[in-house]
Amino acid sequence: MSNDETASSSGRIASAKHVYAEIRNMILEFELYPGTRVTETELAARFNVSRTPIREAVQRLEAEGYLSIRPKQGCFIRDLDVGRLMHYYDVRIALEMLSLDKAALFMPAAELEQLAGAWDPRTQPGRSDSSEAMEARDETFHLRLAEGGGNVALGEYLRDVNNHIRVIRRLDFTESSRIEQTYAEHHAICRHLLERDVQGARQLMTRHIRRSEEFAKTLTLTQLAQKRIRSRSPR
Repeated sequence: MSNDETASSSGRIASAKHVYAEIRNMILEFELYPGTRVTETELAARFNVSRTPIREAVQRLEAEGYLSIRPKQGCFIRDLDVGRLMHYYDVRIALEMLSLDKAALFMPAAELEQLAGAWDPRTQPGRSDSSEAMEARDETFHLRLAEGGGNVALGEYLRDVNNHIRVIRRLDFTESSRIEQTYAEHHAICRHLLERDVQGARQLMTRHIRRSEEFAKTLTLTQLAQKRIRSRSPR
């Protein structure tokens, strides 16, 4: 392959990654609304690129469950399917329970102390009232526990589940009280693990996740739209 061909290939890959990230964020932010239709041609015009990187991006997004591709019709942004969301929450709890078992056995105390300190409700280091920043911070907490036990596959599976419920988790952090509660619960889970109290950590983690699940059950598209506006309004 010539240098020109290599450069062209690298540019196409970079373009596809950029388009993927932008479309995914538009879905998460409801700029592309659940159930709406878009075409490769419309997206190519919007991003000022050829249809090739658009096609690669939407195929990846389809594989991750963000949209569906219907031949000769276009791409349809996934609907809000509460029943399916509940299935992901069930899987998430199973993964989180295994995560706690592994972390209690293998995660060094120093790492748990550091994680507990990062979520200390008395100091709240790194506290942000941005729902997007808080969702990312929350996700990192759960992944650190999953990977802290030494099982790489566990973290990978948890990431996959998170991809399907991220939109709900982000909206769950539009209220300040929910952020404060998360700090307290994360800190307490770490304290249980430091004492190697797996049962206590499991009970608290289950309650923590079920609360988010109950929030998801209450959502309607109208509420999603309202929360999207509220989350973008200055505090």
